[in-house]
Amino acid sequence: MKQEILRHYNLLLGSKSPRRQELLKALGLHYSLVEIDVEEVYPSHLQGADIARYLCELKADAYNSEHMPADSILVTADTIVWLDGKYIGKPAGRAEAIEMLTQLSGKQHSVYSGICLKSSTRKVVFHSHTLVTFRELGLDEIEYYVSHHKPYDKAGSYGIQDWIGYIGVTGIEGCYYNVMGFPVQLFYEQLTRFIAGSNEE
Repeated sequence: MKQEILRHYNLLLGSKSPRRQELLKALGLHYSLVEIDVEEVYPSHLQGADIARYLCELKADAYNSEHMPADSILVTADTIVWLDGKYIGKPAGRAEAIEMLTQLSGKQHSVYSGICLKSSTRKVVFHSHTLVTFRELGLDEIEYYVSHHKPYDKAGSYGIQDWIGYIGVTGIEGCYYNVMGFPVQLFYEQLTRFIAGSNEE
């Protein structure tokens, strides 16, 4: 049984995101948090999914996995918002958060999450793509959300699981959990494949 096999592996989660930690825990998998300190800078020619893929691999490569036990797998991730051909990251403060949400208001944007799985001998990178549509948001709504939820640690300055998602999102195409920062179904599928590949070596 896949779930029993997965229990024999120790996942090393290189993420400070409480959403990713919560979703990984909900899968019933054992994991430990590891500290990865790297400047999240990417080549300027990259766009959309390639940015998320590059950054999650950058984080994985910054961790010394040479002496990782055979039953350990490092998991790193990065989520970005992509609107009208432009990257939207995390806001630096209140003014930038309001500006980002104003840009997203009344439009459809893409959310890309890149995930890297790395063992002492192998590495794989994959990504998930979700389209999210917001209705026209009033400035009072945007300011209320930013003041009460302080979404400064979130790409695009919003959490779809927050108040703004309840009242503002009119449509979603793709994985909901990807917008939270961790495409759980795809991760589970890729993780089982990764482990199966390790066992075949």
